[in-house]
Amino acid sequence: MTSNFSTLILRCSDLKHLREIQAVLTAGGLLLSGSSSVFFHNSLIRAYTRLSSPCSSLPLFSDLLRSGFLPDSHSFSFILKACSLIPARFTGLSAHALAFKLGLDSDLFVNNALIHFHSVTGVIADARRLFDRSYQRDSVSFNSMISAYVRVGDLGSARNVFDEMPTRDVISWSAIIAGYAQGGVSKEALRLFSRMQEEGFMPEGKTLVSVLAACAHMGALEQGKWVHGYLRSNGAKIDVFLGTALIDMYAKCGEVDLGLKVFDEMPEKNLLAWTTMIKGLGMHGRGEEALQIFSEMERSGVVPDDIAFIGALCACTHAGLVDRGHQIFDSMYQCYGLRPKVEHYGCMVDLLARNGLLNEAKELVDSMPMEPDASVWGAFMAGCRFHRNVELAEYAVKHLIQLEPNSSGVYVLLANIYASTGRHADAKMVRYLMKKKRIEKIPGCTLVEIRGIVHQFLVGDTSHAQIKDILMKWDEIEDRIRLEGYVPNKKEVLLDINEDEKEDALSRHSEKLAIAFALISSEDGATIRLVKNLRVCTDCHDATKLISKVYEREIVVRDRTRFHLFKDGSCTCKDFW
Repeated sequence: MTSNFSTLILRCSDLKHLREIQAVLTAGGLLLSGSSSVFFHNSLIRAYTRLSSPCSSLPLFSDLLRSGFLPDSHSFSFILKACSLIPARFTGLSAHALAFKLGLDSDLFVNNALIHFHSVTGVIADARRLFDRSYQRDSVSFNSMISAYVRVGDLGSARNVFDEMPTRDVISWSAIIAGYAQGGVSKEALRLFSRMQEEGFMPEGKTLVSVLAACAHMGALEQGKWVHGYLRSNGAKIDVFLGTALIDMYAKCGEVDLGLKVFDEMPEKNLLAWTTMIKGLGMHGRGEEALQIFSEMERSGVVPDDIAFIGALCACTHAGLVDRGHQIFDSMYQCYGLRPKVEHYGCMVDLLARNGLLNEAKELVDSMPMEPDASVWGAFMAGCRFHRNVELAEYAVKHLIQLEPNSSGVYVLLANIYASTGRHADAKMVRYLMKKKRIEKIPGCTLVEIRGIVHQFLVGDTSHAQIKDILMKWDEIEDRIRLEGYVPNKKEVLLDINEDEKEDALSRHSEKLAIAFALISSEDGATIRLVKNLRVCTDCHDATKLISKVYEREIVVRDRTRFHLFKDGSCTCKDFW
């Protein structure tokens, strides 16, 4: 009889059925008496946890203790897993104390469960003490600590544990790669992925999702395409998670049409997949298509959430669809009962400000039901800069400086507004304030992928192995684009230096170094893809347009806010600043 019930519990895939089995066991007295009492309690605790109902496991553990039978190592392993999922710290601590009292805390499986429990309930130091004092450790012990450190963003400690492992498994590699990808250290994530393959490990779906995220962050299209090809050649099922990761990667690498193809081929789509496709089209300025996808999502019965509305509003912003933006913003509460959050107000302010409706944007900011944050004021100020409204820009700065007194972006943006309107003395005063407050400007950084390898360039950087060739190439580029009418835009070079030095400073911008490197390192006619951490400055924008014409190259630049497609001397971005 015991084996029959055990098989039923093991195979049960429905909570209602599992509760019926528990009722039969209770009615038959098998849960509260007999040698199988502990076994049945353990089986049920494990099953409820497996079926995503860990809360149902807690009363069972209490019943086991009240029945007079002592829990075994399996009992503690299963209940600690349930406590980790809820999380239920008090019950988990009680289980830990009892395991210690019974001498079961040194059991490998119980100790691993304790390490995991303490790490996910927020006391990672307790987990580390258990790990360090363990009499025996296996890959689960190490993987639990790696995941624990990754969870709190301590990549240094996670890497130390990873490097100390005597033997690693796929889970170890997946955890550390995910950590670097989530932490924005994408180059190291891709390097570790290469090592993983060299050591003979076959990546799983979760690993590839992290790799695709790293490719998206760095604009590493070739490596992202390799992952997609790997999935196809191995006949892997592209589930909703991998599909969404592919869409995001293609969109952020400038190939949104390939992302759209993946989206259309997905057999099932969740809200995140729809939202990712909407945001991908929006960042490419294809707002009408993005909103068509949004409407299609609504018709399919998928209810948009806060993030989906942000995607739709951003699509309106990039395409300049003011009226449609108002409609979508109003529909949040009218149709779905969602009250707009500060992020949604930020999108609307951005939409209005970019389209020159600065007074309307200011009225919206002033009427917000919550305090505007730095992103709202930043969006408003960026619109002021583009439309050269110094008065409103100064109004925004007063609020921004209160929120972010040490942010270089606020000062730099105001200085650029002053410079673009001819108020150079005021611009220099802003720079003086930055120097006095010891506020450093964030250096421009540009990434470019050449034959699957991502190269990084910083503004003024001379550390690249080919820097001499790069600078020589830029001199050639500048000579050729000057013949096409290029004149260095020195308005935003606010350093107290002479005009020649200003031109030299402009020539060392990170995207110019990256483009020069790409031209000497790639085949004729190949598309050049760049990822920039800041917005593209006016001078680099003008220069890149002419480079695309002179060298007959398509150049795709993803900066802090959008994509710019340069082709035949023109740029597709409609609202560049």
